[in-house]
Amino acid sequence: MRRRTFLSWSSGKDSAWALHVLRQDPHVDVIGLFCTVNKAFNRVVMHGVRVALLRQQAENAGLPLHIIEIPYPCSNDEYASAMSAFVDSARKENIECFAFGDFLLEDVRRYREDCLSGTGIAPIFPLWGIPTRTFSREMVTGGLKAVVTCIDPKRMPESFAGREYNDSFLDDIPDSIDPCGEYGEFHTFSFDGPMFQNPIDVVSGETVYRDGFVFTDLLPLTSNSEPTH
Repeated sequence: MRRRTFLSWSSGKDSAWALHVLRQDPHVDVIGLFCTVNKAFNRVVMHGVRVALLRQQAENAGLPLHIIEIPYPCSNDEYASAMSAFVDSARKENIECFAFGDFLLEDVRRYREDCLSGTGIAPIFPLWGIPTRTFSREMVTGGLKAVVTCIDPKRMPESFAGREYNDSFLDDIPDSIDPCGEYGEFHTFSFDGPMFQNPIDVVSGETVYRDGFVFTDLLPLTSNSEPTH
């Protein structure tokens, strides 16, 4: 019997590829996505992606989207409270699993496991343990297309902000950078790949420095684009 599953969705490459992998698992039925959104800016936390684009991803993936709004700034207690409320609502929908696109950091995995302990919802990690250098090329070769929306300038050059995540990007990044950005070096927005029914048309906007990070804005190619924040 297939387990009813919600997938944690960041808008980036790892969660997108996790969806692709999970859809090939006969024991898992992904029936929805969930994502934390900065309420003040109406953007995906850390990735800085507009909610309009987030909704386009969910639509093109053919899945309902559950948005978890958190304040800015957000304390650990406020974040935990928002997530706890979402877990409670998921249980009422008979959700059996939450899936995550993590594959390397043990402390992140333990945090997710601890948060779900005793809730009746099991965490699953479909990408866990894949070597990042193998994984990065596998995604690109497999048709995933993404753009870098956020970088940590303390860890990598600002010039990589706004670049497409492809073989050229992977060839150019310094050896000290994890090719999947698993240590927070960069974050991405996925706009095409085998997990989507159609590509998402975007255009790059301005690149700004905020809260110690460099963000490249992405604009949806529609007439009802959200205002820039």
